[in-house]
Amino acid sequence: MLKRLFATLCLVLSLGMAPGAGAQDASIQPLLQANAALITESSRRTIQPAIDAIAGSGLPQAPLVLSTWAERDMWQRLSDGQFFRAQKVKGGQYALIDFDTGAEVATVDKDAIEQLKPNSGIRALIGAALVRFQLSDPDPAIRVAALDAIDRAAEAGHLAPLKAAIPDEPDPAIRARKERLLTLLTIRFGTESAMRVAAIDSLAGDTGVDARAALNPLVATSRHAGTVVPQTVNVAATLKPGSDALPRATAYDMLVAAGLAPPRLTAEAARTTLSAHVEDGAVGGVPLHQLADPAARDRAYAALVQAGQAPPAATEAEVDQALSTHVFWDQYAEADPAVTDAARAALTRTTLMVGLNQALDLALDALSLGSIYFLAAIGLAITFGVMGVINMAHGEFIMMGAYTGYVVQQLIPNYTVSILVAIPLAFLVTFAAGVAMERLVIRHLYSRPLETLLATFGISIALQQIAKNIFGTQARPLTSPAWLDGSWVLNDIVGISYIRIAIFALALIFLVFFLFLMKHTRLGLETRAVTQNPKMAASMGINPDRVNMLTFGLGSGIAGIAGVAIGLYAQVTSEIGQQYIVQSFMTVVVGGVGNIWGALLGAGMIGVLQKGIEWFNPSNTLAAQTYMIIFIIIFIQFRPRGIIALKGRAAGD
Repeated sequence: MLKRLFATLCLVLSLGMAPGAGAQDASIQPLLQANAALITESSRRTIQPAIDAIAGSGLPQAPLVLSTWAERDMWQRLSDGQFFRAQKVKGGQYALIDFDTGAEVATVDKDAIEQLKPNSGIRALIGAALVRFQLSDPDPAIRVAALDAIDRAAEAGHLAPLKAAIPDEPDPAIRARKERLLTLLTIRFGTESAMRVAAIDSLAGDTGVDARAALNPLVATSRHAGTVVPQTVNVAATLKPGSDALPRATAYDMLVAAGLAPPRLTAEAARTTLSAHVEDGAVGGVPLHQLADPAARDRAYAALVQAGQAPPAATEAEVDQALSTHVFWDQYAEADPAVTDAARAALTRTTLMVGLNQALDLALDALSLGSIYFLAAIGLAITFGVMGVINMAHGEFIMMGAYTGYVVQQLIPNYTVSILVAIPLAFLVTFAAGVAMERLVIRHLYSRPLETLLATFGISIALQQIAKNIFGTQARPLTSPAWLDGSWVLNDIVGISYIRIAIFALALIFLVFFLFLMKHTRLGLETRAVTQNPKMAASMGINPDRVNMLTFGLGSGIAGIAGVAIGLYAQVTSEIGQQYIVQSFMTVVVGGVGNIWGALLGAGMIGVLQKGIEWFNPSNTLAAQTYMIIFIIIFIQFRPRGIIALKGRAAGD
């Protein structure tokens, strides 16, 4: 579709020319008069010379004339046959604007002028001529708009002006786009085989959607049947009836559809036809008692056909005869064998690159999912490993963190600031909740895992109900900052959202934090001592009760931070934690109870496993989770202590 913006720009340029600066010497009106007959009485078949004359005149008014003509704003004055741009003014009259000067030359009634109304075909030809001006326009926006228009509706006429516009293109990005578009148009509309093959070779291995869209039609085939294969067609393959590629019934149906053979005579159709023509104990002169013989039935049916009482039909023998005397082949839509050979080779490399990029994209998805599971499970890994507590309310700490982020965003509308405030606040809220839970419930149930499981399960249900009473059952939005919108896109296949990259970075930060905490702080030293041997640690002056409290609070606080991160892309509801509690436990068990490195490996393994299963069965995520749990059960049978077995109290338990 032609842009009125371009027409306005051309008009402004025309208005900027001084009338005395040689405008009359470079007038376009004589050229229009010389082609007036074609312009006024035009058709798509005859108009091209007039368009070429205007476009190739080199006059600065040419783009304005063409765009005005295409937009049906060009009028001819009946008194002298001159052409103008017309604008309606008060009183129903029209102001005539000169193409050369941009000045109003007269005001006339509508009866004194005639509007030129080019049809869609002529407008398309004008649009192709305008491309040469738009592609070289000083305004980059107009050049980009021209490339967009070519992208949407490319034509063979665009090839020459696009090629001519490349050498003088100053913008590297636009130049690269012009060159790529030229390659794609050369493949589609090029007239020289060598140039098309060279363009195809340049796209070998290219994973872009536009490249594949240009190459795939070149290897598209259609199936044909005949007595001989024409010498003028580009044959992709010859087919043998009865093979896997061409079943016998399909081959004969092709012959019937092409009018090369009569329809087959099925047993049911023969029986029906013969039954309808029984006369005096015979059909077609064949006695009824002989019709048990297939050959007799064929003779009877043939007699009915000869008498005009039944449609012609082929017997099985005739089907075999027809198949043996005809040939079948797949034919390329592209007539040039060199082009199809190059396209096949290019697509082979492209398919390989697409597969590699799909594998990379799947790996990024698995890495992203693993980082989410690691964030959700890292606190559970510590509390489970140090304390041996099966905390079924761990998912609710994730939920509390997510709701903390939501509340902060209601108070601080700046999303960046609110997230920076929500992360430490969520840690404090869930740390306090975890300490309270440990002091009030958990510490009374040490060494009683079943009672601990039931108690924390009850707390989980209670926390969910409290959240529903406060926030309702409707999902609450936790909006990410604008700088986290969008995705990091490597190509048309590989991409990952910035939110997931941020979660991955957050997981790495907490990995480093915990490694520092466990290796270089007093709390870490005491935690490792209690994990190894709580009685010996107590005898050395360490308070296991205090370590358990702080460790549980720390694990709960990390779950709160995970809740803020998860809430940025998931729906914040009272059940948000339940979506990750199973994966969190699987991560801990698979990785090795109480081991940070084990949790990392376990999260990565589960992320890869889940995404891999979903890739094989993308339409059923529930089945993928089921298969994953089955795999984990089998894995635990061989490594009951996980990938990295913990040494000390938990391992002994």
